[in-house]
Amino acid sequence: MASRLRNRLLVMLLAPLFLLGLGNAWFDYRSADSAAVQHDRQLLRYVPLLADSVVAPGVQSGDPPVLLLAPPVEDFLKLRPGHAAYSVNDLDGRLLHGEPWLSGATVATGEPEFHSVEEQGVTYRIVSQRVRTRAGELVVQLADGSDPRQQWLSALLARVLLPNLVLMIAAALTVSWAVRRALRPLIELTEAVENRSPQDLSAIDVAASPAEVRPLVQSLNRLFDLVNAQSASQRRFIADAAHQLRTPLAGLQAQVEAWAQVLHNKHRQPPGASTSVPGAGGAQPVTLALDAEQIDKLRRATRRTSQLANQLLALSRADARSMEAQPMQRVDLLALCESLLEAHLDAATARGIDLGLAAQAAHTQGHEWLLRELLANLVDNAIRYTPPGGSVTLRCGLIPLAGSVKPYLAVEDDGPGISAAERSRVTERFYRVPGTVGEGSGLGLAIADEIARVHHSTLELHAGQGDRGLLVRLVFAPEPA
Repeated sequence: MASRLRNRLLVMLLAPLFLLGLGNAWFDYRSADSAAVQHDRQLLRYVPLLADSVVAPGVQSGDPPVLLLAPPVEDFLKLRPGHAAYSVNDLDGRLLHGEPWLSGATVATGEPEFHSVEEQGVTYRIVSQRVRTRAGELVVQLADGSDPRQQWLSALLARVLLPNLVLMIAAALTVSWAVRRALRPLIELTEAVENRSPQDLSAIDVAASPAEVRPLVQSLNRLFDLVNAQSASQRRFIADAAHQLRTPLAGLQAQVEAWAQVLHNKHRQPPGASTSVPGAGGAQPVTLALDAEQIDKLRRATRRTSQLANQLLALSRADARSMEAQPMQRVDLLALCESLLEAHLDAATARGIDLGLAAQAAHTQGHEWLLRELLANLVDNAIRYTPPGGSVTLRCGLIPLAGSVKPYLAVEDDGPGISAAERSRVTERFYRVPGTVGEGSGLGLAIADEIARVHHSTLELHAGQGDRGLLVRLVFAPEPA
């Protein structure tokens, strides 16, 4: 804002100065043009005197005529040494008397003709006229290099443009300094607000602010109070929702898992038969008429609900804007991959998937719990969508990229993969590729992408080895030396 105001004041002050300079230059030119017209008239008055200076024809045929310069013409030449010249030519332009560079002039009529010629760095104003002399009709020329019209550019530069340019530069510096000094409190207030972290919504000291901006500071403080209240309410809602959702869902899932285990352990259990299953919390056993298919549906529903609640909570906690103020720590990527391999090994084995590790020692600066959540989502997606008999590989290490060696994390599978046209959309929240088989909420890659932004990186999606499956990779900035 201060920069825009400073630029506006500079334009408002310098534009009139610029217009005044142009007007001054125009008036100076008009003055020089008027003086040049007077100079042309004065130069024309010497032409008859130069014609009268031809006092007789040549002694013999072909000789130049006898010339005796009139005193006014001599004075004209003496007063302008190096800036005045004359010539007498015959009608064919042959030089009879005067400067050789003025030869070749021919005039068709008896009217005077004016033109300008540059000679040896001097611009001459020249009048040429066909006159009758004692030696017959000749062409006489007078040249004057002191014409003010020829010097007006240098005079304009020295007397108008340079002073105005200096004045405009001084005005620009003065206005810039004055505006910057006058708006310094506002600039300091702007910098103080910009340098705050997203978590710092404390009130600004009104007394320390200039009187002109105190209403703005008070409005900002009211806004900070509202945002603080809203953020606190949101945090309470997330905490309450996490507690209210995760605990009963975990209990429900444990109970359903127990039912499913009992039913699946009974071989050839007829549909609709009564089954005795343990009750929750040490209650007496109850008899329920449930079959294995119904229990499996209930188990899948509770698993999806529990996973969705956990993913929504993780997505809220991984918001990039709220994590900027949190300090990062050194994370061992190899240890992280080993722990995730161990945590998902049973799930992969149950589906007949070969879960492996191809990793090297690597470290990065980040939030370990977020990177664990990212890797867990990627591995869970890979296991879920890779068909039985396939393979999923966790990778980490160092990769040469853009002239430096950078640490990376990756998960590769040989499943159906994602087409190149869909890769730009699969990181959107709740988006699933059309025709995708299996359960899912469309949040796994969205959470991974959000965590990647927290770590100032981008989630890269490529085809796996042999153009099969999917390779999801996250490349980090190199560790500081």
